[in-house]
Amino acid sequence: MQLVVGRVGRAHGIKGEVTVEVRTDEPELRLGPGAVLATEPAQAGPLRIETGRVHSGRLLLRFEGVRDRTGAEALRNVLLIAEVDPEELPEDPEEFYDHQLMDLDVVLADGTEVGRITEISHLPSQDLFIVERPDGSEVMIPFVEEIVTEIDLEEQRAVIDPPPGLIDDRAEIASSRDDDSGGDDASGKDGG
Repeated sequence: MQLVVGRVGRAHGIKGEVTVEVRTDEPELRLGPGAVLATEPAQAGPLRIETGRVHSGRLLLRFEGVRDRTGAEALRNVLLIAEVDPEELPEDPEEFYDHQLMDLDVVLADGTEVGRITEISHLPSQDLFIVERPDGSEVMIPFVEEIVTEIDLEEQRAVIDPPPGLIDDRAEIASSRDDDSGGDDASGKDGG
C-alpha cells in the first residue's frame, strides 16, 4: 500500500537540496538516507534519498542524481510516496495511518450515527475528518482528542463528542449582552 509521506518544497542552496513538507509521523523511518520513494507525478521518480538534515526546523533532503538548484526546483510540489505493509501499525497506539481511518463509521457517544469518514485532510494546525452524512452532505470533524474521543478499529468506528454547532445547526449562542433588566444597553448603563 502506498502512503504520501511528504511534499517537495523549494530548493535550498545551489547543491540540489530541497525543503520537504513532512506528512508522516515517522520521518526518520520513511525519509531516511537510502529510502526509495515513488512520486506523484510518477515521471518525477522514483527518488532515492542520498542525504537528509534538519535546518532551522525544516527537513532538507538531497536525492541521488540531483546536483544543482535547477534539478531541485524541477521537483517542487512533487509528492513523495512510501510503500507500506498494510498490516504495519504505527509504534504509538494513539497514532493511525490514513488507510486505517478511512470508511470508519462516525458515531456520538450514545451511538447516534453521524456518518462515514471519506477523506482525511492534513492541515498545518490539525487533521480533519471529512465525514459523509447519511443525507449525502459533508461535515468536517477536527481530529483532536477533545472531539474524537475513541478510535475503535475492531468495531470500525470513531466516537466523537462534538461541541454545539459542529455537526448541527443548534449552536448555543452566549452573549455578554443577554440581560433581563429590560432597558439597559450592553454596557449596563441607562440609555438616556
